[in-house]
Amino acid sequence: MNVHASALAEAHLPDEQTTAFARDTIGDLSQQPKKLSPKYFYDATGSELFEAITRLPEYYPTRTELSILRERGSEIAKIIPEHAALVEFGAGATTKVRLLLKHCRFAAYVPVDISGDFLQEQANGLRRDFPSLGIHPVAADFTAPFELPSAVASLPKVGFFPGSTIGNFEPHEAQAFLRSAREILGRGALMIVGADLEKDERVLHDAYNDAAGVTARFNLNVLVRINRELGANFDLSAFIHRAIYNREQHRIEMHLISRKSQTVRMLGTSFSFRPGESIHTENSYKYSLERFSALARGAGWRVRESWTDAARMFSVHALVTSE
Repeated sequence: MNVHASALAEAHLPDEQTTAFARDTIGDLSQQPKKLSPKYFYDATGSELFEAITRLPEYYPTRTELSILRERGSEIAKIIPEHAALVEFGAGATTKVRLLLKHCRFAAYVPVDISGDFLQEQANGLRRDFPSLGIHPVAADFTAPFELPSAVASLPKVGFFPGSTIGNFEPHEAQAFLRSAREILGRGALMIVGADLEKDERVLHDAYNDAAGVTARFNLNVLVRINRELGANFDLSAFIHRAIYNREQHRIEMHLISRKSQTVRMLGTSFSFRPGESIHTENSYKYSLERFSALARGAGWRVRESWTDAARMFSVHALVTSE
């Protein structure tokens, strides 16, 4: 048994999700360069901070995607089968899904998210506003296989993956997710996906380095969560947020930069940091329409329709299985 496995075995963690969080965190911080998985941003506080980010003046993706869904909702509705089950991967606030629910006649909604408390809160709000809609929350890591509720087994399936979350994956991971979604949704499924588009680098820089510092708090909150749930001793004042555009990779990179030489302990394991050393916490890939179409094809989907705003800042795609 290696030292990391031994530390986990002795930790007596309360549940499988916390054990997975610990395993991933120890493994990622042991790498060079260090990293953390962005899926662990979204505890209750992280989800609230992200919703605050979406309202910032610098952060264009949410309002632009909403405008596409609002203006093109009737076109989207024409290609969605009636009385289908809408499965949202990584469900957050319900603002976007409400637009689809208003335009399309869904029989059921299945929000899937790792943050169970936030998921239930949002589902309860939808139940009040859409009393005839069957709502079946699933608390799960949507990047891994999970089972859909039996109540929607016989319904046509439509996947929903808004918010440019597809850009947070490495391209090969994005294809793996799209393949997994195709398996979960089943034969004949449709998938609605939001993807951010390439644009001026200053616009991108400002969107991820907002003047109010909300994105910085969001980024640092993952260390707060590690301290709280895994007993680490990260000093938040010893790290700063930095987001840069990597032109070669077509992506924004988010980092937490160590201000000094320091050692952090967690579950019997020590992690040393040099001054200026980074924890790479997230990527946000920006696509052209052509590169996104190629990505989808590699995962067994084809683009049936694509919609953008007038300035071509953002895109929404309707994918169908290519088989």
